Amino acid sequence: MQRVEAEIAVSVSDLKKNPTAIVDGAQGSAVAILNHNRVMAYMVPAETYEAMMDALDDQALVEIAKARTGEKGVPVGLDDL
Repeated sequence: MQRVEAEIAVSVSDLKKNPTAIVDGAQGSAVAILNHNRVMAYMVPAETYEAMMDALDDQALVEIAKARTGEKGVPVGLDDL
């Protein structure tokens, strides 16, 4: 059985009928889109998606910072910049 990672699930048919009502009803939460009772996609509001992308970018930057913790600094003067 497939896990549904959202509290709200709707069929593709219901999504086609009134997508705005589904997004509004989700109140910022993810919505699982079902096709023949199987999850085919998740839909999130733009604001939620943008926050997810920011969090992933931050995570990538943390990994870069961790990888560079052992590096030695190079002195640079302001005139060199």
